[in-house]
Amino acid sequence: MRLLRDVSLSAVSAGFVTVLVGFASSAVIVFQAAHALGASEAELGSWLLALGWGMGLTCIGLSWYYRMPVSTAWSTAGAAMLISSVAGLSMAQAIGAFMLSALLIVVSGFSGLFERAIKRIPLALAAGMMSGVLLRFGLNAFTALQTRFGLTLAIFAVYLLGRRLLPRYAVIVALLAGLALAAAQGLLHLGGVALTLAKPVFTMPALSWQAMIGVALPLFIVTMASQNVPGIGVLRAAGYQPPVSMLVGWTGIANLLLAPFGAYALNLSTITAAIVTGPEAHADPARRYIGGIAAGVFYLLLGLFGATMAATLLALPQELVWAIAGFALLGTIGNGLLTALSHERHREAALVTFLLTASGISLFGIGAPFWGLLAGVLTLLVLHAGR
Repeated sequence: MRLLRDVSLSAVSAGFVTVLVGFASSAVIVFQAAHALGASEAELGSWLLALGWGMGLTCIGLSWYYRMPVSTAWSTAGAAMLISSVAGLSMAQAIGAFMLSALLIVVSGFSGLFERAIKRIPLALAAGMMSGVLLRFGLNAFTALQTRFGLTLAIFAVYLLGRRLLPRYAVIVALLAGLALAAAQGLLHLGGVALTLAKPVFTMPALSWQAMIGVALPLFIVTMASQNVPGIGVLRAAGYQPPVSMLVGWTGIANLLLAPFGAYALNLSTITAAIVTGPEAHADPARRYIGGIAAGVFYLLLGLFGATMAATLLALPQELVWAIAGFALLGTIGNGLLTALSHERHREAALVTFLLTASGISLFGIGAPFWGLLAGVLTLLVLHAGR
């Protein structure tokens, strides 16, 4: 069976790091979004269950069917938007808005509208956008030296040795070394972690004009512009030809079905996708899809034991997460910059895209990746339209 032949430790470890980075880097924002709606502890567990299973099933199904490392995620930008936009709304009204946003994603995906738009974006701009998104993670790996110098330096040293001696397993070796060192320094606070299963809590959706205009439409725009656009860019920059309409459409279906249980927005991932699409996952691009499947399995476990996983990952030193994420993405950032700047005709536009995306600005509730891409396209049109 091909699946068993293609399994590799490097791809599985890439899947694990994908989940570690994705969860630990943004789980707090999701918690805040749920609390902004007055979610109880049981409802918060249901949110994590629904999001974990939505990401898990889409990662496994899409990666296996299309034989490419498809990584999905919750919308971090969407969660940040919810924190400031759900005041005065009930949980039922918010759930109704989640379902409407998901329905719009399904329509824009399966209709081909989104794919026709995304195909017009030059690869250099997509690569520049991807590198800009990932730059802060590369920088954080070294800014962590300011607060945890010994721990971060040790992880970096182990990573370099791993790249020299066991290049495909460098990240997982660095992670294990970091965990061991953090434990030795008393930085792992696992005393309050208890093994508990999350349970689904169904909320009957309700529709209101306030929720449709103030939550559903902004959530749809933010998810598509700030998450799905760069998510497709990461896959393209890695050399894959993703079936855009199907990927977006099926993530929308999963979102729609799980929204009543708290899955506010599911989309193609950007940051974590770069981990499973890079050469560290496997030297052969045709076998990297195992990383997407492995990430899906870990997401399913995360969903099942949502509260336990939350407590465990949040008990890790932040610097450990920063270092592992940054070092895991070094190769992807380098390859992205090489692709972005190698084509002389697109170089200046790609550089504008990269810098504006890396700036991290947010305008009208939409994140920097969208504005970086828009600025790059405008630069390209001004410099080369009609030539």
